[in-house]
Amino acid sequence: MKKAIYTAHMDDLMPLIRERLAAGQSVCFSPKGISMLPMLRQGVDTVTLSPITAPLKKYDLPLYQRDSGKYVLHRIVRVGDTLTCAGDNQVVLERGLRQEQMIGVVTAFTRGGKTHTVDERGYRLYCRLWHHTRLLRRIWRGLIRRTKRLFGKKSIDETKRH
Repeated sequence: MKKAIYTAHMDDLMPLIRERLAAGQSVCFSPKGISMLPMLRQGVDTVTLSPITAPLKKYDLPLYQRDSGKYVLHRIVRVGDTLTCAGDNQVVLERGLRQEQMIGVVTAFTRGGKTHTVDERGYRLYCRLWHHTRLLRRIWRGLIRRTKRLFGKKSIDETKRH
């Protein structure tokens, strides 16, 4: 039997998600967007969001609500008086997040039909590696952007001549 898939906006789901988490239950959903690539693919992978039962720590993956009201699923990259988060596909850090903004934390995810927990050694290694290469990825993206600008403009000029 094929599972029915429903699409809903996070604002519509949030009362149900908060209710389930408050009851100590977990909730599964498919994240939207590209900020968590390459780990999470929109419309393909799912995450299991669980209640926060211990202080959040570096590399945890919480769902939180920004002051603007937007819901975000990004990785914690620094813990202090406030939290600093970033998506795996982002190089800019989001600073100043507060514990009270945190709604739940990812405890597992399904990728390619296989479920993984955040306690797996390979996942923990991925988190550290991906975080520690952030500066290199930022430099690489800058080089790609500059190259595209340089060669993209040249390509446009060449097509005008023909």
